[in-house]
Amino acid sequence: MTPDLMELSASGLRAPRVPQRSWRARVDYVSAVRPIQKTLDPDSELMLRVRDGDQGSFESLLEKHRGPMIHFLHRMVQNEAVAEELTQEVFLRVFKSRGSYQPSAKFTTWLFRIGTHLALNCIRDGRNEKSQTSLDKETAEGAGRQVPDRSRTVEQELVHQAKLREVRQAIQSLPAKQRAAVTMHKYEELEYAQIAGVIGCSEPAVKSLLFRAYEALRARLAHMA
Repeated sequence: MTPDLMELSASGLRAPRVPQRSWRARVDYVSAVRPIQKTLDPDSELMLRVRDGDQGSFESLLEKHRGPMIHFLHRMVQNEAVAEELTQEVFLRVFKSRGSYQPSAKFTTWLFRIGTHLALNCIRDGRNEKSQTSLDKETAEGAGRQVPDRSRTVEQELVHQAKLREVRQAIQSLPAKQRAAVTMHKYEELEYAQIAGVIGCSEPAVKSLLFRAYEALRARLAHMA
């Protein structure tokens, strides 16, 4: 306390209040000296452990995401063997990238970015051309593995499977990026922001991509409405 303030206090007068920071100034100050930590999704936390050398965390990620990735890539390339091969390459790249991993996005966004990149390259290189001749066979085999709906007759079940096959073929006929966007949106239930992060575009661009894709599917499948 300065001499002037001591004299005022001794004389029984109240010392003047020292101006305090405003509420906003205090919030800004606290934020500056103590940044709010970003909450990571559980998969990103596992991947950070992988980066630190935890093999068990990688096995957990592999067990959780291998099946969905195979399904996603199968819908992209329409060949089960190729989808499994690409899935192995996806997780090999994940493991090789562990040392430089940074959780700048959700783990699934990063994972599907790798998978989509490999699938688009596969389609562009024509490595999935052989799948076109076996598409009907694989679809039939896949349908055979499904649990039949006991409420439908045999004829109704055959019609149902034929419609599913036609929908898959319609999706397969879309341009590669539209096919990827529809597969992630419809089957993997990714949000627009995640799809944008995977494909590498803005959210409005994703919405435009999906709009064109669904319009093309409606036109091709109008007879099924």
